[in-house]
Amino acid sequence: MVIIMTKNILILGATGKLGSALTKEIVKTKDWNVTQFSRTGTEKIVESDNITVLTGDAATADIFEDYDIVYCAISGSELPEVASNLVKYDIKRLLFTGAVGIYNEIIDEVDGKDNVDNNPHQVPNRDAVEIIENSDINYTILRPEYLRDGELDDYQIILKGKEVDWYKTSLPAFVNFIIKIIDEDLYSKESVAFIKHPEE
Repeated sequence: MVIIMTKNILILGATGKLGSALTKEIVKTKDWNVTQFSRTGTEKIVESDNITVLTGDAATADIFEDYDIVYCAISGSELPEVASNLVKYDIKRLLFTGAVGIYNEIIDEVDGKDNVDNNPHQVPNRDAVEIIENSDINYTILRPEYLRDGELDDYQIILKGKEVDWYKTSLPAFVNFIIKIIDEDLYSKESVAFIKHPEE
């Protein structure tokens, strides 16, 4: 007899563009329990018995060990504080959103000004990812950029250490990629740039 366990997913920053799109797709396609966590959002992103709503500050919360997957879709200057808090806990599996450019991997011919050495707005992303990478957590760093509409198969995957020659991201493709990582436990201890194919 095969027992199928329902996954319990915590989404930090669930009311943002990425977090809300991920929550909606999980509810639509999977029988998983989702806890949407944000500072102020008190309403479910989509009506479902599988959704629980929590509010709070991810930089000080202590709820992370109760879940099979923690997905951090938070951005902004406080991201290093969030990362510092996350690594205090024995999180089973962490998916953490960084950004393309945090390793100075974007080639100049594309737009090197978005590399961290040229863009101070990238510094919190770089510092937060460094905290996660230096931890003992079973993490995957995901590096999208400029989330746009696009097709489900509209992407390239580029691992850390490789140059990036394009850096926009199809939001639908990225959401489905996240679900695939959760489903199949892919890219453990990896940092993955996820980008659209260049337009012809």
